[in-house]
Amino acid sequence: MGKIKTHKASAKRFSVTGKGKIKINHCHHRHNLGMKDTKHKRRLRTASILSPCMTATARHLIQK
Repeated sequence: MGKIKTHKASAKRFSVTGKGKIKINHCHHRHNLGMKDTKHKRRLRTASILSPCMTATARHLIQK
């Protein structure tokens, strides 16, 4: 049986915190920022924790 490979696209987007939670960065913060509200752009700067229902799927994709 072969090795389980890491899904590289997911590994670039998700990271695991010290307590095992999955941290993500928000999308829509690359271009067309002139039309977005300042409050919206400020919210997009901060990272957030992935929801518990999606954590198992993301952890399966980024396992090594």
